[in-house]
Amino acid sequence: MNREQFFQELRTALHREGFTPQPEQDELLPVEWDGLPLCRITADGGVRYWQVDVATPERERACERATDLACTVREYMTLLEQAPPLQAQSLTGDYRLLADFNGAVLAAHPTRLGVQFVTWDWSFDRTGLNQGNYFQENYAGAKQDFAIRAGLISKQQIFNQEQLIEIYRCCSDTLDAGYDLTAEQEKCIRGVQEQIAIAAPDALERIREQEQHPMEPYNQEPIM
Repeated sequence: MNREQFFQELRTALHREGFTPQPEQDELLPVEWDGLPLCRITADGGVRYWQVDVATPERERACERATDLACTVREYMTLLEQAPPLQAQSLTGDYRLLADFNGAVLAAHPTRLGVQFVTWDWSFDRTGLNQGNYFQENYAGAKQDFAIRAGLISKQQIFNQEQLIEIYRCCSDTLDAGYDLTAEQEKCIRGVQEQIAIAAPDALERIREQEQHPMEPYNQEPIM
């Protein structure tokens, strides 16, 4: 994989998430968060850091998020480098075919704002495309949509962001309510939370934001 292209795309992804990438040093990409050094990312997507730079839970989570971003960008940039052009009627621009299965297509579109992703269905005997779902930079969302459209997984097996947030919150409420849980039950509930945190870090971040800025209850004045 081309290191320069990987770091360029990774800088874009990191900026979107609030990180501050620094100029490349010794074939490593230094990353700052909240104005302080956080970690350094290697050309193959590995992450190096000093323990002092992740000494708080917030900074540790930030480093985990940077690690996730590096892995994700490395995955799709590797695919993009090997992907053939996507050719179809009325399709213009640079689109690369990342996956093609059971009549569904997953494509990547390099732009100056970063790589963007879209899924389509083949039509007209595989000469045209229709039913496009555009995911901008959301690679995970595009992959999931492709898997559903291609019949690899059922839509009923997937929880959306709002559902994951409510599941996580219900787990927290159960753990905080003082119920007489067995050790096995508590372990199971915490495992669900950990799985959501790993699989959907965006949902977890939204939960934290909502906890910091709770909505005030709505009180309606009685109508006389």
